[in-house]
Amino acid sequence: MHFAHFIMTTAMTATLALGQFPAAALSTIQTDPVVSSNKPDSIGPNATCHDGMVLLRGGEFTMGGVGPEARRDEFPRHRVKLKSFWIDTTEVTNSQFKQFVDQTGYVTTAEQPIDWEILKQQLPEGTPKPAEEKLLPGSLIFAPTDAQSPHRTWWQWRTGTNWRCPEGPGSTLNDRWDHPVAQVSYDDALAFAKWAGKRLPTEAEWEYAARGGLDGKIYVWGDGDYSAKNANMFQGIFPEGDTKEDGYAGTNPVKSFPPNGYGLYGMAGNVWEWCVDFYQPDTYAQRIGLTPDMVAVDPAGPSEGKDNRHPYCRTVRVMRGGSFLCHRSVCASYRPSGRMSSPQDTGFPHVGFRCVADSQETDKLLSK
Repeated sequence: MHFAHFIMTTAMTATLALGQFPAAALSTIQTDPVVSSNKPDSIGPNATCHDGMVLLRGGEFTMGGVGPEARRDEFPRHRVKLKSFWIDTTEVTNSQFKQFVDQTGYVTTAEQPIDWEILKQQLPEGTPKPAEEKLLPGSLIFAPTDAQSPHRTWWQWRTGTNWRCPEGPGSTLNDRWDHPVAQVSYDDALAFAKWAGKRLPTEAEWEYAARGGLDGKIYVWGDGDYSAKNANMFQGIFPEGDTKEDGYAGTNPVKSFPPNGYGLYGMAGNVWEWCVDFYQPDTYAQRIGLTPDMVAVDPAGPSEGKDNRHPYCRTVRVMRGGSFLCHRSVCASYRPSGRMSSPQDTGFPHVGFRCVADSQETDKLLSK
């Protein structure tokens, strides 16, 4: 389970060697999105309304890495065609997640004791069973000592950590109900999405939405370099101390920074967002091989996960968008093409999610 990530943790944010790929001069086929009513708390069991969502009309875009910070797993760039879909204008907030928990009694992954029989399947054969106190409910927190310490020591397992106290026992959600929920696993995010009558986005849908109509640009705001006015990221010397030039050392209220071209908030920084796809570093290369005409239609990702950073786990999922811990020296994944992975049963203080919904009826109308 999620404790396996702590036992096996490595430098998740280690920068991979870069590889440039010549970009075709292709533009997005996209009209202005249609915006529904703006009531993000109007959710419920298997809801069918689209309050707090934006409708993105189907079209094509170029998916993949742009700029010198792009990593190998973001290539090769390729054309993708998507159907229309609805997407939340913000990440799911603590308030919304509380509504879900209050109505269903749902218990998150981090609030459940760890099952050693499941955990040992994600570890090298012969790994000894941890002490019983290490198998109590909990999650990972970011607690670095200094920049010289090994990356694996930046994360610590803390019993009693969960979405209600995301930085460990003693932390609370006071004054943070409009912040994105964190310390939720992929499984938790999926449970919420089903309850809300929605689903989690594919990484193709997520990148399409994040670009906001700016095809071929490095950032969600264009090619201009990052500034503290753009998004919530880590400023200063990582990881010793965030100077908070953007106003935050942790998460921020979901509408604190300007939206992208589609009216979507937080598509860069704040928290990583779970996608439904399994992660593999060569997903795009596999996709191009299966798509001779070089246009992938509604790609769904591979059938299982594979990542050398999690060598014993086959349920590694994609995360997108970067977070308040992203810094150019270690990550720079606050770009729309940036990809990261995590076992789906792992929660972090800088990982959340947003939902999408299908729009077949809208597609029929738009095709007439």
